[in-house]
Amino acid sequence: MTTAVRLGLRENWLQFTLLVIVNVCVGGLVGLERTTVPLIGTETFGLTSDLAVFSFIIAFGMTKACTNLAAGALIARFTRRQLLIAGWLIGIPVPFALAWAPSWGWIIAANVLLGLNQGLTWSMTVNMKIDLVGPARRGLATGLNEAAGYVAVGAVALLTGYLAATHGLRPLPELIGVVFVAAGLGLSLVVRDTAAHVALELSHHPAPADGAQSAGLAATFARTTWQNRSLRGASQAGLVNNLNDGLTWGVFPLLFTQHGLGLAAVGLIKGLYPLLWGLGQIPSGHLSDRIGRKPLIVTGMLVQAAGFVLALALLADPLLAGIISAIALGLGTAMVYPTLIASISDHAHPTWRANALGTYRFWRDTGYAAGALLAGILADTLGLNTTVIAAAILTTASGLLAARWITNPRPATENSHPPTPTGTDQQPNTEPPNPTPS
Repeated sequence: MTTAVRLGLRENWLQFTLLVIVNVCVGGLVGLERTTVPLIGTETFGLTSDLAVFSFIIAFGMTKACTNLAAGALIARFTRRQLLIAGWLIGIPVPFALAWAPSWGWIIAANVLLGLNQGLTWSMTVNMKIDLVGPARRGLATGLNEAAGYVAVGAVALLTGYLAATHGLRPLPELIGVVFVAAGLGLSLVVRDTAAHVALELSHHPAPADGAQSAGLAATFARTTWQNRSLRGASQAGLVNNLNDGLTWGVFPLLFTQHGLGLAAVGLIKGLYPLLWGLGQIPSGHLSDRIGRKPLIVTGMLVQAAGFVLALALLADPLLAGIISAIALGLGTAMVYPTLIASISDHAHPTWRANALGTYRFWRDTGYAAGALLAGILADTLGLNTTVIAAAILTTASGLLAARWITNPRPATENSHPPTPTGTDQQPNTEPPNPTPS
């Protein structure tokens, strides 16, 4: 007897829980690199250019960004579950390459595979959770998804810092990634696809007035990138948010080791940031369902900017500076991360939501590469401190743009369906149309 398909977190708790565990494995695999890889570049392979050291982040970020974009289009040809499994198969060589790479080029190649893995697996877990819960709990669903992933990132960063301090930078810290690949692949074979849940939501969802339900990737890319002011505001905030992450990924291990901290202390700083980022997303995602997306997004970006300022202001005590900045960056990112995904979902019709999320995640994860590239150029020419100041200025500007562009649709209730998103600057029909963008 076939079980009736229903939308909701409680109604789909088993599948939702399996997907949460899968995303723990997704985050754990990328967490391998947070503490050790920049130091492998300088200490194992003797790299002297900061831009060369950060090149692995550029490779990872651009590959993941392009895979995010492609994932939305691939959903039209393959199921979410098939793409999830494919992502794990691609990720199998990553921990082995990081552990025994004979040259820096192998590390970069491993990060291309890691970007493909993360783009497919993380995209599918977030899409499948949104499919399962329906419109009323999108913020909570994305909060739980991102929390699972980033708590794993932080925990593994802490663990690899400890293992590197006691057993060396390689190979032991990287080989724990084998556990994540095996578990993630095994669970993905058990998870059921969510196509029926998308069909159910579509059956109750009014069609967009402008016929945007038939739009392809190119039209959705334009709509998400610029034409719709709320989608535009979320996309630029996502890019700058991950620019910060890419910048701190490369800069903070070098900055704090230059000021006398050891591997264990750097691992603490690098682990605390994503741990708070992860744990904080559950209440922030839930809160965004109650009060709207915009307040959390704007506040979160400004808190992140404050984190960079504090990193330099307290640098006379580098451990204190690292911990305080990690707390501010983690909490600020926790406010922003699930809320941006939910905001994109609010303004995208289910028929083009996957492409909208793919476009948003393309711009968001391009931020990794942009942050690493900016950090490398500025650090090589002006120093690490100037790089951190530049990040604070950019993040403040992004928060102000989010305040100008993003609008909140009326929050959905348990028994209601969301307002119809449109493909232009006109917002859902619960609010008056936005003015022409400036």
